[in-house]
Amino acid sequence: MSAALGCWIDGVSGGAVPADDRGLHYGDGLFETLRIRSGTVRFLEAHLARLALGCERLRISFAAMPELRADIAAAARLAPPQAVLKVIVTRGSAIRRGYAPAGHEIARRVVSLWPETAVPAAIDEGAELHVSSIRLAENPALAGIKHLSRIENVMAAREAAGRGAFDAVLLDASGRLISGAMTNLFIVRTGTLLTPRVDLCGVAGIMRAIVIRECAALGIRVSEGRVGLQELFAADEAFITNARIGVVPVRRVGEHSFQMNDVARQLRAHLEPLDA
Repeated sequence: MSAALGCWIDGVSGGAVPADDRGLHYGDGLFETLRIRSGTVRFLEAHLARLALGCERLRISFAAMPELRADIAAAARLAPPQAVLKVIVTRGSAIRRGYAPAGHEIARRVVSLWPETAVPAAIDEGAELHVSSIRLAENPALAGIKHLSRIENVMAAREAAGRGAFDAVLLDASGRLISGAMTNLFIVRTGTLLTPRVDLCGVAGIMRAIVIRECAALGIRVSEGRVGLQELFAADEAFITNARIGVVPVRRVGEHSFQMNDVARQLRAHLEPLDA
């Protein structure tokens, strides 16, 4: 893993989080991963809106959004032309032991700056995915937000990497398609896009939302719904999205191959210049 170019905890340079932080103990917090391009933080407002929603859902009182914005701006000024910024907000240090928070913890923010890791060149010709044996637990209270408790994704990503795949395909306990371990998934049938709903589990990705928004400008129909593996395998085309890699066509899922049609590349060309 590459070394961080900088790390700030509550605005102070340093890399040590207190051992009593509830994010370490219980995953009691949230994170965002943002791409910086030529000093501009891409889709910043969308990321901060999702972070605020997550704080509301987890009932984390986070009053330092202006300070977080200043941290992000300072990091962006130090960033090379291509970089990644990770923002973590935890409930803060534990006031007492146990799962239940005391209710007056002081939220902690961590901002770290990283060099952009090269995406494998092969995915320009289409990513290979693996259908994971890991199943996502359904919990509407946590669905959509990017909380720190990501052990399902860790296990699925490890499984996919062991099979040489770029990402894992994750299903819920009912066998419905939800997402990738680090991406969201779209399928294309006769020019119309369909992406799985993430109201029971999964993350509502920033690039997923941007794709849905921008499809209107391109005259592409898109909908959210319950999607099974058979619908994926019957699709004309499939692609994955996240804020770092943008839109990437899918070439293969397990033993099933997809044609490399034009919708993913059209979207990629359209989205690349956007920053908001």
